[in-house]
Amino acid sequence: MTKYLFEANYVGEGIKGLMREGGTKRRDAVVEALKSVDGSLDCFYYAFGDTDVLGIFDIPEPSSAAALSLMINSTGAVSLRLKPLMSPEDLDAAAKRTPSYRAPGQ
Repeated sequence: MTKYLFEANYVGEGIKGLMREGGTKRRDAVVEALKSVDGSLDCFYYAFGDTDVLGIFDIPEPSSAAALSLMINSTGAVSLRLKPLMSPEDLDAAAKRTPSYRAPGQ
């Protein structure tokens, strides 16, 4: 399974919904959404400043992560950003590869 860092901001009606429902119910909604794509929640935190909520979850397929992101963002109540995470071993494997690439203008 791939781990994803998620960062989200509540927007418009999403802020009102969070205030009405509370943080625990919104976290529970994320857990249910993840179950719908065979995923699970590692951690979930609220913050303030540039990001309202962040955490880490596991999702087995990139297409499932994309589907979840599209569904959540399509509501207009939340702006969600996902970042796939790599282990140190993943980076070791990447460093051993030598892809072909031509820089612009070369």
